[in-house]
Order: sequence, then structure tokens, then C-alpha cells
Amino acid sequence: MLFLTKIIAYQYTHSLAILSDALESIVNVIAGFVGLYSLYVAAKPRDLDHPYGHGKAEFVSAAVEGGLIVAAGIMIIYETVMNFLQESPLQKLDTGLILVGATAIINYIAGAVCIRIGKKNTSLALQASGKHLQVDTYSTIGIIAGLAIMLVTRLYWLDKVIALGMSVLVIYNGYRIIRTSLAGIMDEADMQLLKRFINVLNDHRRANWVDLHNLRVIKYGPLLHIDCHLTVPWYLNVHEAHLEIDALAALIKQEFGDAIELFVHTDGCLPFSCTICTKTDCSVRQQPMKERLNWTLENIISNQKHQV
Repeated sequence: MLFLTKIIAYQYTHSLAILSDALESIVNVIAGFVGLYSLYVAAKPRDLDHPYGHGKAEFVSAAVEGGLIVAAGIMIIYETVMNFLQESPLQKLDTGLILVGATAIINYIAGAVCIRIGKKNTSLALQASGKHLQVDTYSTIGIIAGLAIMLVTRLYWLDKVIALGMSVLVIYNGYRIIRTSLAGIMDEADMQLLKRFINVLNDHRRANWVDLHNLRVIKYGPLLHIDCHLTVPWYLNVHEAHLEIDALAALIKQEFGDAIELFVHTDGCLPFSCTICTKTDCSVRQQPMKERLNWTLENIISNQKHQV
């Protein structure tokens, strides 16, 4: 309906800027169906062929959507250049302002809802769709401003300049969505997520968590797959060591939700571990504690036990 409204606004005004906005809305329609299908696929439980689930379908969907956005930007440039030297009279700009203004408001609200739900469910497809809708809103606002200026000044050549400016904005945002989706497909580390994860571990550290290293966090759609090595006192039995893992899992789920897949390898502490061990009631301590090691992004991802 938003797309049809923009087409009607174009028919009223013959504005290339409004036509560029309408062309981007075609992408919104296609991307909406692509995103909907990707959410359906991503929601499927893991199976024999996909042991980590189907969450990466959202990354593919976001890449497709980003590609469509870039294509829309190129279409806008083409249409504008083809009409650059033609003097196409503009008309009924006031009607066009009202129509595209209404689409901008609806787009922004829909985009905000998509982003909010997407963040809540860690859904890249929903967040990409929401950002796409809000980018569409910003470009529409730019077009409205341009139309208002043309209405007052009668400088109708601004129509083509605005259309070209909007195409650059559209292509840039399409590139950003593609970049994010490729990062997910390639399992690129999410540094902000890792930093938040490390802060939670430091703030809720237990005495038996002598050390933690080789931490990796990978996103599979809404699922977080977490690997790490947890060093515990060497004299704990299997059951006691597993209780520490349970406590770690409970902490992570409390902070990051239930969509967690946690794999923890437990190591027994070694004599050099005493220098960073905060356990005060250890009867087999061989060295005094020198300092409490604060886990950081640099030291927690290394594949070796820490020591002072």
C-alpha cells in the first residue's frame, strides 16, 4: 500500500525524487517476503543435516535485502541520469507532500517495531528490515524537504539533485547491511557482544572459577554458541566441576536469554595458577595469590592458561 501511495504521488507530481522513493519501495516489498521466509527457515529446530540449527538463513536474507537496496539505488541513479536533461514540468507538489509524508510516518513506526522485536529476539533479518524501513523514512524526509523548497523557490532542477543524493544514501545503507550479513556468515567476532560477555563474567566471578580462556562466541541467528575452557581447583570431582559449569550456564542465560548453546571444557589448576587464584579456603595452595586477574578481550580469547 505504501508503494502504491508513492506511485500515485508520482503520477500527481511527475517528480523524479518521488519516483526514486517509489522504486525503493519495490525493494521493500520483495525484501519483506524474503525476510519472512528466512524467519520461517531460521525458526526450524536443528536436525541431522543442520546440527547448529537454521539460524544462518537470516544472514543470507539480510545479504539479499542489502543487495536489493543497492540495486534500488543504482536504479534511481539510472532513472535520474536518463531524465537529467529533460525538462519535465512538476505539478501538484502540495498533494505529493501530503502523500509521501504519510508514508514516511508509517514506515518509521513499522521500522521501529521491527528493530525492537529483532533486538529482543536477536534476529538480524528483522533488524535489517527495520533499518531498511527507517532508511526509507529518512530518504522520504529528504525528498519532502526538497519538494517544500521547490514549492517555495520554483527551482525545479533540485528534484534531480535530491534524487541523486537519495540514491547515494540508499546504496551506502545497502552496503552496511551486506557487510553485517557477511560478517555473520563468516563467523566474524562480535566485539561488542564479547566485551559485554566478559564484563558479566568479571562482575559475577565465583571463587572456584580460577581462570577462563579460549572463549569463542558465534551467532547462529537468534542462537548464541559459546565455547570456553574453565579452570577449576584440581581436586574437585566430576560432579563438583559440573556444578560450576551449571552456575556459569545459569549466569549466561540470565544475562543473554535462553537461546544459548554452551560447551565448556574444564581444566584442573596447576601450581602457577595459585598466583591468580582468589579462593581463600584452599588447603593445597602452593603459592600466595599475587593479583586478581581481570579478564579482558585480549587475554580471555587466548588458548592458554593465565599466570602472573
